[in-house]
Amino acid sequence: MQQATPPKIPLLARPPRAGLVVLCLLGIMVLWTVLTALSHSAPDLDGMEELVWATSLELGYTKHPPLPSWFMYFATAIFGRPIWLPFLAGQLFSALGLWFIWKLGCEITTPRRALIAMLLVSVTAYFSIRGTIYNHNTAQLWSITASTWLFYRAVRDQRRADWLWLGAVCGLAMLTKYSAAILFAAFFVYLLRSGAWRQRRTWPGLAWAALAFTVTISPHLWWLAQHQFQPLLYADASLQASSRLIALGTVLSFSLDQIGRLSPMLLALGLWWLWRRHGGDRSPGYAANDACFSASTASAPRYWLDIMQKDRQFLLWVGLTPVVSTVLISILLGSRLEASWGSTFFVLFGFYGLWCLRGDESVQLRRILILAACLHLVMALGYAAGRGPLAHWTGAAARSTYPGPALAELALQHWQQHQPGRPLRVVVANTWLGGNIAVHIGPATQVYIDASEAQSPWFFPGTALSCGALVAYSRQGRATPAPAVQALYDAAPWKGMDQVPWSGPKGPVIDFHWAVLPATPDCLKSGTQALP
Repeated sequence: MQQATPPKIPLLARPPRAGLVVLCLLGIMVLWTVLTALSHSAPDLDGMEELVWATSLELGYTKHPPLPSWFMYFATAIFGRPIWLPFLAGQLFSALGLWFIWKLGCEITTPRRALIAMLLVSVTAYFSIRGTIYNHNTAQLWSITASTWLFYRAVRDQRRADWLWLGAVCGLAMLTKYSAAILFAAFFVYLLRSGAWRQRRTWPGLAWAALAFTVTISPHLWWLAQHQFQPLLYADASLQASSRLIALGTVLSFSLDQIGRLSPMLLALGLWWLWRRHGGDRSPGYAANDACFSASTASAPRYWLDIMQKDRQFLLWVGLTPVVSTVLISILLGSRLEASWGSTFFVLFGFYGLWCLRGDESVQLRRILILAACLHLVMALGYAAGRGPLAHWTGAAARSTYPGPALAELALQHWQQHQPGRPLRVVVANTWLGGNIAVHIGPATQVYIDASEAQSPWFFPGTALSCGALVAYSRQGRATPAPAVQALYDAAPWKGMDQVPWSGPKGPVIDFHWAVLPATPDCLKSGTQALP
């Protein structure tokens, strides 16, 4: 008698471990970083800003807290200043954010369902397309998700170590961007709603967390006091709208943008529904009458309902409070909103997708893994093509096609013509144009941003121009000169203007204004550039 062939073991039959999660995250990082690096000739504006700010370790900058620039400082010490570095940094912090989402998921549900939630949120714009943009929003993803995980553990287990780590990581989130306070408000709302604030051990835990938080941010607080709270003033100015009607318009635009940026996750759920409707819950290789995949799975409870009620309450209150409170406050106060400010508001939304999913976990995880991989691949290829070849072909004035190498070559030629034998160490320009020149000349070339010492703390006061500088501006690509830059250009003994094509023959022409400032007697006496 012929022996029956045993059924095949379905893919992902065993619960996923950390190795599989790391492999998924590495795949996402490599895909987006490589394709973006190959298609871009310049980073985005925020990525260039971080490359420029990474010149020195400061306790604060005029626009933001310092932590993302510290990370970039150490990265440039290892890799230099290639234009792909911000893409890698952005994807690294996105991957870390996803890792802590999975860690939280493992606390409240099974490892498979935790991985499903992580994969669902990974295809949203903030972890994919915008994950290539290294700015303070993207750099905050890891600390926001880590804080959420630690807060859950601290409230549940009431261990001092969790409270201390919570305070320290919340401090790092605040050192990344002050919008972390919105998450802290969500924690406060949850403590009230859940009744955890009435537990005796909660208050000592909060005290330990507050102590760790204060210690972590105290150097920056000192810096703020010494610098007239410049980043807070910048944040306040960013919220101002010229009228309440315009403010309401930004709220509507913000809301619509968020729907668009979450749409890849909605698409993944829709494709999963179609797949399950036509394929059922049977894994390939199983017999149609296998008891493990009987018709009863059609009525299996949704994964969301299997989560304990208190954990569902946590996910809803902590996950929804940031976006809901931000929109309501903006409406009440008439403040302005930008779509990118919502980068960290949706980190728990992958868990809401569990409301739709049901059936055998290994089968559904395999399907979500395949769908997420396909969506990442399609989006990464489309983004790379649109920002690279298609932008060149259509002549779009995209930052991704900005001719930084060509501008740097011209700047160096003019400098060497008028200052032969002296290295070009300072470029006076705005962050975008100056950064595109400086990063291609060499690691020792720094940007004197808008000829402002407050914006360029890496120079000792009064020394930025002592050994000469190249002044540059253009009226294309947000490079119109600040008054101080224009004054230096007008006073320079050597100056001129070149025309540089942008995005191929169909694109606009950059009016590259350059001027060379000679070295002063102070530099000629010392023979060195007066840099820190």
